[in-house]
Amino acid sequence: MKSDKKIVLSESEIPRQWYNIQADMPCKLEPPLHPTTKRPVTPEDLSPIFPLELIKQEASVERWIDIPQEIIDKYRIWRPTPVIRAYELEKALDTPAKIYYKYEGASPAGSHKANTSVPQAYYNKTAGIKRLATETGAGQWGSALSLACSFYDMECTVYMVKISYNQKPYRRSFMQIYGAEVIASPSDRTQAGRDMLALDPDSLGSLGLAISEAVEDASSRPDTNYALGSVLNHVILHQTVIGLETQKQLEKVGEYPDVVVGCCGGGSNFAGLAFPFLKDKFTGTNIRAVAVEPTACPTLTRGVFAYDYGDLGKLTPITKMYTLGHNFMPPGIHAGGLRYHGESPLVSQLYHNGFIEAQAYHQTEVFEAAVLFAKSEGIIPAPESSHAIKGAIVEALKAKEEGRSKTILFCLSGHGHFDMTAYDNYISGKMEVPGDEQPLQANMISLPEI
Repeated sequence: MKSDKKIVLSESEIPRQWYNIQADMPCKLEPPLHPTTKRPVTPEDLSPIFPLELIKQEASVERWIDIPQEIIDKYRIWRPTPVIRAYELEKALDTPAKIYYKYEGASPAGSHKANTSVPQAYYNKTAGIKRLATETGAGQWGSALSLACSFYDMECTVYMVKISYNQKPYRRSFMQIYGAEVIASPSDRTQAGRDMLALDPDSLGSLGLAISEAVEDASSRPDTNYALGSVLNHVILHQTVIGLETQKQLEKVGEYPDVVVGCCGGGSNFAGLAFPFLKDKFTGTNIRAVAVEPTACPTLTRGVFAYDYGDLGKLTPITKMYTLGHNFMPPGIHAGGLRYHGESPLVSQLYHNGFIEAQAYHQTEVFEAAVLFAKSEGIIPAPESSHAIKGAIVEALKAKEEGRSKTILFCLSGHGHFDMTAYDNYISGKMEVPGDEQPLQANMISLPEI
């Protein structure tokens, strides 16, 4: 007899604390370094672009950090989000595996990004900041931050990677509805943008370049701070509401995953789901965590574990992470949120020490998985999230080959309602598989000498 398809929580069960994996991970992070002096970064170094509370969270090693009531009140607009049993996908795959997914597309921004945009806007607002500058790849983060800034009556400027700016006009419209200014990156608004346009007037842009533009913008005005949608420790921290809720939901039906899967660009949604479960792994629970990335931007699977800049313009701290080189310009794949040269230092360290796994798949096979999921489960997934779907399908088919059941959990981090151009290209057969075997070594010569 089937159990309930959708597992829900009440508003009273929204987590009251974020989980900080730094308190428990056996492998500690190397310190971030100042981009100029190459000495460990101090709070004073970060204060020109971040509020004090976020700086504290970035460096904290406390296991649990309280969520302010004001943030919980905003979370209630969309949280808790459902965990859904993918019965129809299981049937389509003819697999003995049980597949569950946490659906973060239920947020008003359409993705998990609102889990951190709201706290970031809140902490900046309480610090007296009036404007936030940021970058966005596919548009999910820009959408979420524009929404959060509107909640707190703040200005928002978004540097949107040009390839996505052109591919996804309705993402721009979404941000503009909430009052954001959206600028194609590279732009002529910053020195970093002008330098790139002089070098390559037709540049499609990258997240690393858009970060440079946003940081430069924030540094130029005293009323403005910078906000980042992934990679940093405090961003990962805020996203753990995903995994903490999921644990409660699976407990209600007596389930625990054998494998947790998430797409991985900067690492925020993968970590948000997986890190609360990794807490159990550190104490002996047998669970696997799999990060899935595009072969066109294979940070974990083909990158190096080294100190590197987080942006093209060398304005951000140098962190120890898996990287393809800060000057890496990824092809214009439709999963724009995964086109980042680096990886969260936390995710990188855990991967380096063998606590998580990584896989990479081609764009076309990812969209094949996305269409199968849409036909089975009735939700059109974002291209980024579809990498997690592909990873979950691979695990389910392995279970079929092995003739045994296992429980698979993945994060459906957002819907694909603004990605119809990508789906049109796939359906019409025009979708390319760009740059999958491009040489990466040349980018490594730009790594900083430490």
